[in-house]
Amino acid sequence: MWYFNWILGIGLALAFGIINVMWLEANYAFGERDADQTQHSFERANGEHEMQSHRAIKKR
Repeated sequence: MWYFNWILGIGLALAFGIINVMWLEANYAFGERDADQTQHSFERANGEHEMQSHRAIKKR
């Protein structure tokens, strides 16, 4: 029965991805978000991730 769980997991992941894209598109359509704001959010998150990675390496 592992295949049932596997198929359910794939379906759930796809559904989550589709809902995420629909939410983002709705925010663009209603003017709550623009491309510059999204780009800034991704750059900030990437910078924070890199800082955490460097801190983890220094602790070793």
